[in-house]
Amino acid sequence: MSQTLDPQLRRTLAERVRYYNELGIYDFYRRESLAAASASEIESPSSVAEIQPESREPMRRSSALAAVSEELPVSIPESAASDPATALRMIREDIGDCTRCVLHKQGRKQIVFGVGNPNTDLMFIGEAPGADEDIQGEPFVGRAGQLLTNMIKAMGVQREDVYIANIIKCRPPNNRTPERDECETCSPFLMRQIAVVKPKVIVALGAVAAKNLLAINASMADLRGRFYDFMPSGSRSHDPSWQGAKLAVTYHPAFLLRDPRQKGETWKDLQMVMKYLGWKLPGKQE
Repeated sequence: MSQTLDPQLRRTLAERVRYYNELGIYDFYRRESLAAASASEIESPSSVAEIQPESREPMRRSSALAAVSEELPVSIPESAASDPATALRMIREDIGDCTRCVLHKQGRKQIVFGVGNPNTDLMFIGEAPGADEDIQGEPFVGRAGQLLTNMIKAMGVQREDVYIANIIKCRPPNNRTPERDECETCSPFLMRQIAVVKPKVIVALGAVAAKNLLAINASMADLRGRFYDFMPSGSRSHDPSWQGAKLAVTYHPAFLLRDPRQKGETWKDLQMVMKYLGWKLPGKQE
């Protein structure tokens, strides 16, 4: 596509780029289906809206979006931070009292950002805050959180030694499953958190977390038992030596409370993680 754009198209694209920048997205790619698109195929605002960041397999940058975005003053606030803890605080400040999706109108009390060691090798990502988390402002503090804390202790470390977050940062009403647009709205901030923490391993807790992170629609049986290469999309780590994380999938602690028979399978998943990290495997657990 030519770098010379119609003024109206340029304004439309610029507005789209600014919108994504406000969500924390700074890199733009076109999907495979758009690779052969002509200029005439994206001249309407409706089709411009279809140009979104590719979440798993970056392809060639859309030349139209590149031409516009390179003229805009784009910066990642946490890029100036001197340490990961400061960078995470800057991301939290960037989120503010978020009103980007409908959840702020549906009874959530506060943002549940994330907690733990910003320099950890291990990060746990769940689905969404529940009632206890919404009250306390910290992920995994209810009954499921107590079980997760025990799971972490069984691995030979403390809760404070890892980093814990969720796919979305607000409690959905009645703890319903997060909607797609809610996950997509929160995702850029989670990706920035991951890029700051730079974990060696991410453990996705439950199917919702796994499917959102991996963009794979598969059963837990198919998702578990292996590592996936994971690089946060639309964000940038400022450590060139960090080439992404390994991602493992296991059951959500809330599911284990409903079906304790799967605790043994979950322990297998955690042992796989421990082995990869080079942690000492404890003796047989009761």
